[in-house]
Amino acid sequence: MKRLIETIKNIWKIDDLKTRILNTLLLILVYRLGTMVVLPGVDPSQLAALKNQTATGILGLLDMFSGGAFSNASIFALGIMPYISASIVIQLLGMAVPYFQRLQREGESGRRKINQITRILTVIILLVQAPGYLANLHSQLPESAFILKGAYFTVSSMFILTAGTMFVMWLGERITDRGLGNGISLIIMIGIIARFPSAIWVELISRLNEQQGGGLVMLLIEMIALGVVILLTILLVQGTRKIPVQYAKRIVGNKQYGGVRQYIPLKVNAAGVMPIIFAQAIMFLPIVLVGFSNAETATGIASALSNPTGFWYNLTVGLLIILFTYFYTAIIINPTQMADDMKKNGGFIPGVKPGKKTVEYLDTVMSRITLPGSIFLAFVAIMPAFAMMAGVQSSFAYFYGGTSLLIMVGVVLDTLQQIESHLLMRHYDGLMKSGRIKGRSNM
Repeated sequence: MKRLIETIKNIWKIDDLKTRILNTLLLILVYRLGTMVVLPGVDPSQLAALKNQTATGILGLLDMFSGGAFSNASIFALGIMPYISASIVIQLLGMAVPYFQRLQREGESGRRKINQITRILTVIILLVQAPGYLANLHSQLPESAFILKGAYFTVSSMFILTAGTMFVMWLGERITDRGLGNGISLIIMIGIIARFPSAIWVELISRLNEQQGGGLVMLLIEMIALGVVILLTILLVQGTRKIPVQYAKRIVGNKQYGGVRQYIPLKVNAAGVMPIIFAQAIMFLPIVLVGFSNAETATGIASALSNPTGFWYNLTVGLLIILFTYFYTAIIINPTQMADDMKKNGGFIPGVKPGKKTVEYLDTVMSRITLPGSIFLAFVAIMPAFAMMAGVQSSFAYFYGGTSLLIMVGVVLDTLQQIESHLLMRHYDGLMKSGRIKGRSNM
């Protein structure tokens, strides 16, 4: 406790860090207030049916990602997922279309152009999703819930929903620039955490109302199991394998060279939580295509891919996560550039020739260690389905892995790592005795 108090005092002494923390908290507060602002023309006292619709199933997940804005008929109801979907499309195009490949090689100017195209695509996706959300409102709520009616309400609400998501994007970018961590990931995490108190309360009430005794014992077992899953997730997020590389260190004074053993850290889970976010965004497509109002009555493929406890849903999620893990790892880790940097600095891998052989060696090692990482990531992602099968309430089961837990762990570690970097850079003690918290800088 004494160490914690001392660390908080040290954080408060660093003006830049203090400003970033306050900026982050202020922007998060603006976002949370926005999730409670109901669309103009909708009576907020008659949203019970909409809240019931999003209590379980795929719409419950969507409501979690929006921080409850979906069930509140908020101006932020469509959340940040349209932007994630647009980002997926642009990154896929970056692997197949020469124009986007050229933009990726142009540095900062190319990145700005890609961001601009991503925003335009996000607006297009929003203008497609907004009518579906409004149709769902009309199907779930009584006619008396709409103060405004007709084309005026539809058109104005479409633009408000579109502007709402774009504003959330802007908040995320401001958090990234002037706050701590990755703004988009932090906004998603805050929305997930906001659901945790109510989820654990529902689970407590459910256990207390059980006909047979032992409800509190089962709740205790569930909490212990949740703690174990959290620890495993932390290990997954922080997992690394170190590849020894022999560097020639030049001693400037006498022109002599001596061998110094260093390491290149290759992550078992280099892609972080992005594969699971991408996979979840893809899994939301069926309800977008059939319409939010038809999600509960969907049949065939749409029904199979909209049931979070179903076999085909979880199999598809697992395969997508494995695929996106390799895809995203290939984007952020370039063995060719890594080998070139080693060669320029006079480094080499013992027993491996510099150049092409080093590239092949790094690529092989990365592929081998990514496979178990991607499988473990997929397993953690489908853990909520097993929890629900074991009798855990769906709202609480979502925290037994899946996107929610991985995002929370990854974003928290990344934020703590940034705080620790500020402390260590100014010669203060870090948050941990070891002074090393491994975050997810690529989120």
